[in-house]
This record gives sequence, C-alpha cells and structure tokens, in this order.
Amino acid sequence: MSDPTRVTAAVLIIGNEILSGRTKDANLAFLGTELNLLGIQLLEARVVADIEVEIIDALDACRAKYDYVFTTGGIGPTHDDITSACVAKAFGQKLIRHPEAERILRERMTQMGVEATEARLKMAETPEFAELVDNPVSGAPGFRVENVYVMAGIPRIMQAMFEGAKPHLKRGVILLSVTVGSFVPEGQIATELSLLQDAYPDMDIGSYPFFFDGKPGSNLVLRGPDQARLDEAAGRLGDLIRNLGQEPVEGGVEVPKSAD
Repeated sequence: MSDPTRVTAAVLIIGNEILSGRTKDANLAFLGTELNLLGIQLLEARVVADIEVEIIDALDACRAKYDYVFTTGGIGPTHDDITSACVAKAFGQKLIRHPEAERILRERMTQMGVEATEARLKMAETPEFAELVDNPVSGAPGFRVENVYVMAGIPRIMQAMFEGAKPHLKRGVILLSVTVGSFVPEGQIATELSLLQDAYPDMDIGSYPFFFDGKPGSNLVLRGPDQARLDEAAGRLGDLIRNLGQEPVEGGVEVPKSAD
C-alpha cells in the first residue's frame, strides 16, 4: 500500500448459505472484473459465516491491510443478517436506524403497498457515522464506513450498489493481460516458467492447466501494467514452448467448460 499507484482491495462474502453450498456466489467474479477495470487490485477474498466474532475479525484484518474492503451479504431483514451490527462494532460506533435510510425505505414500502414492519426497517440500520450507498433496485441502501463498503448479497442489487460506489473510489494502475496457450503440460514447463517469472518481477504469471482433446496443456496468463513488457515476456514464453516441441497459441487454447 506504500506504492501510490497501487490500490488494493479485499472482498468479504458473508453468509452461511454460501458456505453450505445452497447459494452459489456470483459477486466475487463481478467485483474482481470491475475493480480491475478501475485499477484496483483485488488481493484477497474470504467467505465468512454469520458469526459475529468471525465477521469482526475478518473486517479488522482486511481493512488494516487493504485500501478497500467490500462486503456482500447479511444486510437483510432476518435474524441472521448481522453484518451492519458487526461493522458498527468493528469501528466502535453505535448501531442506529439511519434517518435517511428509514425515509427511503418507508417511501419505497408505501409505493409497493407493503407494511413498514420492524423487520423491514431493520434494513435501515447502519453504524452511526456511515455514509449511504444508493440502491436503485430495491431501495434499502448499502453504506460505507471509512474504507469499508457494505453491500447486499443479491447480485443484481449488489451490482447496482457498486455502481453508486464507483465514483468515490480512487483509481490505480490498470493491469493488462496477455494469454499464451499450448499443449505443454504444467509439469514440463514449470521450471522454465519460474525462471521467466524471476526475470519479470513486475508482472504476475499464472498457469491454468487443462486436459482437452486427449491431451494435457496449460494456458499461461501474464498480467502487468506495461503492454510492451507483457509482449516481450509473451515472446520469450512462445520460444520456451517451441523449445519443448509445441506451438504457442496466442490468446490461449479455448477449452470447453466440461473439459477443464
């Protein structure tokens, strides 16, 4: 975080339903993609149960380590929606019914013709000094406390909240990527790949193995801020692949999902 061009983030996915497998998370992939487009590097993601001490510990660890923390889930009307209360405790703030959040909720419920029950108004609870994050989909806002953004778990609502948060996020250097694929197995190219990574410490080189058309192979992804450096490293990678008796595939080998 000492590099002023590097902006970092973590995501906390909160909810027993994710850990039980009953709900498949779609928010991490969205946030990873969108944050990268803003030059914000997503460096950690955790899935946390609906347990107060676990949520607070994860919040405290991540907010001290990264520029931003984005939480998803746990801000609904039920008894196990405890994220707002946990954020308040993590920051040493009172949990209040936010006046503007309550106004928005009551107005939306009147429009929908539903009763403003205590359970529904629970969605207006925030830490005392939170700033609201707009929710044009269902009304119930998310919120921000310092570098922590608290958003819904439902993907469509979370995405709308993130759009509202985007203008307030500082940008860093956007990481570009180049993919080179081949039918060279990981084990065959691992040593050369490690040496290539050592030669280019300013980029990340990842290997994604596959088995397709009866043959093993790997797609190699190079990520970094400098396109010229990426192209140079990709050229050297192509030479390594040829030396191992295969041809590099620019853009990677397209592998059907069922073949991964």
